Formats: sequence, C-alpha cells, structure tokens
Amino acid sequence: MKEIKSILKLYKSYINSNEKCAIAQVVRVEESSYRREGARMLVFESGVFEGGISGGCLEGDALKRSQIAILKQQPSIVTYDTSKENEIGVGLGCNGVIDVLISPISENSSTLQMLQKCVSDRGFHIIATVTSLNSEIDSIPLGRSFYYDKDSASLEDCEHVGLRNFLQDKIQDVLKNQKSKTYHFNEEAVKASVFIEMIPPQFHLAIYGDNYDVYPILEMAKLMDWDVSLVGNVQKLKKEKLQSVKNIYPKDLKERPVIDNQTAVILMAHDYKTDYANLHKLIKSTAPYIASLGPRKRFDKMLSEFKVNGIELTKQEIDRVFAPCGLEIGANTPEEIALSLFSEILSVFTGNTGGMLRNKVGPIHERN
Repeated sequence: MKEIKSILKLYKSYINSNEKCAIAQVVRVEESSYRREGARMLVFESGVFEGGISGGCLEGDALKRSQIAILKQQPSIVTYDTSKENEIGVGLGCNGVIDVLISPISENSSTLQMLQKCVSDRGFHIIATVTSLNSEIDSIPLGRSFYYDKDSASLEDCEHVGLRNFLQDKIQDVLKNQKSKTYHFNEEAVKASVFIEMIPPQFHLAIYGDNYDVYPILEMAKLMDWDVSLVGNVQKLKKEKLQSVKNIYPKDLKERPVIDNQTAVILMAHDYKTDYANLHKLIKSTAPYIASLGPRKRFDKMLSEFKVNGIELTKQEIDRVFAPCGLEIGANTPEEIALSLFSEILSVFTGNTGGMLRNKVGPIHERN
C-alpha cells in the first residue's frame, strides 16, 4: 500500500505538467525474484519515476521501455530472464523469469482511479488486469484493468459476458485464498491471461500506552506506512513525535480505535490495572494480534483474574495474545524491542513463523 500511495502522490504532483506517463507492473514471476507479482512503478516521459519492480537491476531498462510505450501509446509485455548471462539483471543472482506489463496512462485511463479507491477505502480490493491476449475482445486491449466492486459483487465496465463470468468466478478463489493469481481464459477463439490482484488494506497499529518507549514504535510504523492509533495521556508525549499518528484517543475519554482483522494491538501502559482493563475490552475483538509487554507470569496473572471474575476465554482468544511479545532476537533497548515487535506482527499477518531464512527448506517466497 505504501508504494501505491507514493505513486499516487507523484502523479498528483505532476497532474498539471501535461507530462504523459506509464505504469510498469510485475504480473508474473517464475522461480526467484526480488519483487513479487503486483509490484509497480510509475514512469513519466521525462524519466521521473516512483516505485520499483526489482532490487534496482531492471528499473533502468523498464524506464526506457516505458518511455517508448508512452511515445507509441501502446502497452506491451516485457520478459526478463535473470537466469541467462546476456540478460539485464543477471548480476542480481535471482535466477528467475519476470513478466512486466507496461501500460501507458491515457487521459481516460481508469487505472489510477482504481488505485485511489484502494487507498481511500479500508478493505480488501481486487483489480483484474489483462496480461496476454491473442486478439482484441470487444475493445478490451492488452493491459486493460477492471475493478471488482465488492458491494455489488460485479466487475466494473467488463462488457464481454464470457470473460466477466469467468473472472467473477476466479475472483472468489482469490478472496478465499487471500492471494493474487494469474488465470487463463479460453473460450472458442479467444485466449487471454488475466492477473487478479488482491490488494489488502493498510495495516493498522493500535497502541495503548504513553511512555517514551512508544517513540521508536511510532518511527517504525511511519517507515512502514502503517495507520497508527494511540490511546493515552498525550500530555506526557512530545508533540513532534506524534505527527505520524492518524488518530489520538485521550485515555480519560470513552472513544477508542476501531479494531478490525488487519489491526495489531500493543498494550504498553506499563501499569498492570490499565493493561488488564484494556485487554478485557479487546480480547473479544477481531484483532489477530494483541501484544502485552512484560513477562509470561504477568499475563498468567491476568488469565487468573479473568477466571476469578467469571470470564471464560477460549483457546483461540488466548492464542491471539502474545505475552511475552516479540521475536527472540536479544532485544533490550526500546528500539530493539520495537524491531522485535514489528517482526512478530508481520510474521503473524503473513502467516509465517519468523525463523531464519537460511534454515528454510525451499524457496523464500511462496510460488503460484
């Protein structure tokens, strides 16, 4: 989401310049690659760009090809094979094959409008993009994107009945598996490949605490471009440190952050009664991650108090509380603890274990 927001920010800053632009997007990856499907960059004809499709080895060539696409006003697919010695990017050592779709952005293009929807509404978004085509379908060219409206459960502006029905069926698979994927449409003489991209909402971090150790957490959240809500006594905190906080809730008021299944909660009041009261209110929420700073025996005391008060917690609810919290990296300082916490949060949200990659058997990234 951070990359999409940066792309939109650059586009808006150039909107009055009359410069033409294109988007280069990774739509297929075989074997290894620094970036996965969905990575994109916005390129202006002057060479200014934002975003990325690799670790830096492919951007230069993609920029030149984007400028050509802008000049011709014609989309194209470029295949980079980094396993071959004479290919661009061989020095990266990824040994993978990457398809990049380069699409000029015209005045009537809806691509950027779709991306704007993704950042404006907190929820999961689906964009289906035609990445290969043996013939033009009812004026649907290569690179055409369709936005899936989850409220009406329909694809916007897809007039080809066969393709629309096919995509709406496959979109349900993507939503179920929570994973972007390319599907191949074959109906009579028409063959097309469509990359169905699922764009999740921005992660939301809800911090319940107001001591100095929140500062490195706020700095890291800003770097990751996560939405941040903070509950506490803001008078104790430095105002300049709170610039990146989206919502602040004074702890003496009743209003609290909206918690959803893309929210990570950190209880760090460093006061047992306060953390217990907050956990009491949050344990029934949909947050998949609730961190409670402190040793295990502190959380065990909370569990005992829940039981004494007649509050029965399910195993699923208890498993969502991480106490002690963070990955075991030997963290001691507030900055190191923040790093440990963010690593654990990301591993929970992505469904990974948080172990060392050198001990992993098989590829780094899950492959289609």
